[in-house]
Amino acid sequence: MFDQITPLVVELAASPLVFVVLFALCLVDGFFPPVPSEAALVAVAAIAATSGQPVLVGVLAAAALGAVAGDSVAYWIGRRIGLGRLARSRRPRIAAAFAFAERQMRRRSASLILVGRYIPVGRVAVNMTAGATRLPYRRFLAISSVAGLAWSATSIGIALAASSVLHEPLVAALVSMVVAAGLGIAVDRVIGRVTRKREARATARADDRADARAAVLDAARPAPHLAHSGGTARP
Repeated sequence: MFDQITPLVVELAASPLVFVVLFALCLVDGFFPPVPSEAALVAVAAIAATSGQPVLVGVLAAAALGAVAGDSVAYWIGRRIGLGRLARSRRPRIAAAFAFAERQMRRRSASLILVGRYIPVGRVAVNMTAGATRLPYRRFLAISSVAGLAWSATSIGIALAASSVLHEPLVAALVSMVVAAGLGIAVDRVIGRVTRKREARATARADDRADARAAVLDAARPAPHLAHSGGTARP
């Protein structure tokens, strides 16, 4: 079956239009997560690694530029909508993603944007929150450019690794897509676990401070005095 399909797929991948399609998918995925940009990127890269077409440098450039453009669209959407409306999403997962992004954006915007690029829903929440919190666009664009290039290079690296073992283009593409999806899920799980532990520690510290303040107030409060009443005995 692969012998019949592979030539057609390789021929389509060799078309210059593949760069336009890849750019468009990565752009739309920047603000609409259901678009499978990772799957398309690693599939095209795996085919390029095993067949020589399209040129990998062009694949890297198209994906990175599309990712940065899509992130910028999400940024300006967030800036237009505002933080209040973003945090009131009816979907718990999306609302939680925006709440986390809001808490972290002012303290560690660079690491949040860089890591968020590897999580489909997470990157949209992060980039829209960056706009809603008025993170300067120049700073956002610089970080987003590094994140988009790193994400594209990582995805292509996955495809190259799969292609070095699996020399059949379609098989390498399928394996690369599975690995890329697994990477996104793993990053999402790790960040979620770290966040829960950090929030638990913050809650524990807040409780300890509250207990300490209560103890100080109790120590400073004057002890109650018992009134002694005297009386004259009547016969």
